Amino acid sequence: MSHSFALDFSDANKLLVDLQDHYIRSANSKDLPQINAIEQLTSAYPCSNKQLQNCIHQTYVLCQDDAIQGFTVIVTVENQAELHTIAITPEAQGKGLGSLFLQALIQALPTIIEQFYLEVRVSNNRAIRLYHRLGFIKIAERKDYYRHGLGREDAVVMARVRR
Repeated sequence: MSHSFALDFSDANKLLVDLQDHYIRSANSKDLPQINAIEQLTSAYPCSNKQLQNCIHQTYVLCQDDAIQGFTVIVTVENQAELHTIAITPEAQGKGLGSLFLQALIQALPTIIEQFYLEVRVSNNRAIRLYHRLGFIKIAERKDYYRHGLGREDAVVMARVRR
């Protein structure tokens, strides 16, 4: 039997206290236009609006005032979570928001979650370094996992075990 769990941002938002007016919350259908815009700007092969709509109940947004600065899709099942995507608006990148966002997400995971997984393109060195800093380790590679131009690109599978 599978169980899905909601993330709790009551303590996690305290990580963002140094960032004026930033907070994390669950996404809703009214957020889709902003989420879709970020997806289109940040992904070489973006999800469709329909795909984003289908996972809205597993989507969380990083906001500054009322403007969405980033979003993530995290699926939880049993004692595991998987990061499906995380993106920060191009104009907000390079300021540490992605790192703080992910740290807050990790903190917000229910205590029952023991493992947190993700896949990342082997060429995305910046993200791989961030994930290593946050305690993720490489556990596998998936050959030809991502589309890349006319070809394919491998994925690094990473995991973080709750300590």
